[in-house]
Amino acid sequence: MHSAASPNLHPDETRFVEMVFPEQANHYGTLFGGHALSLMGKAAFVTATRYARQSVVMATSDKIEFHEPVHVGELVELVAQVVRVGRSSMTVAVDMIREDLISGRRKSAVRGTFEMVAVNEFGRPVPFAQPTRIDPIQKEAAS
Repeated sequence: MHSAASPNLHPDETRFVEMVFPEQANHYGTLFGGHALSLMGKAAFVTATRYARQSVVMATSDKIEFHEPVHVGELVELVAQVVRVGRSSMTVAVDMIREDLISGRRKSAVRGTFEMVAVNEFGRPVPFAQPTRIDPIQKEAAS
């Protein structure tokens, strides 16, 4: 767990929860795919920005897989995690988990990855201010 008093730590995971309301649904009463992508992009952006502590933009989204419909009235938990860091770009994996509020049943609904790029004030790619690396062994041990 990261301490709020430790400004040099780079959190590599972000989680947040959203309730699915009718205005976010399609004509089938399930979460509209475009809205799901918007939520996932937001999670990727927040995660990358918190990790890099500098301006980032989305360059690509890749392999978005819709596994389960999310119904109006369900919760979605978005879990976004930095899985690769390069010189000026990073890959953020996002998992959207649906949850029935009454039963507590949870299941992965949508997964995808997003390429986020560090940019300067002109929107041009720049290297990350301080190189950061993720050690997969430490990441697995923490899980």
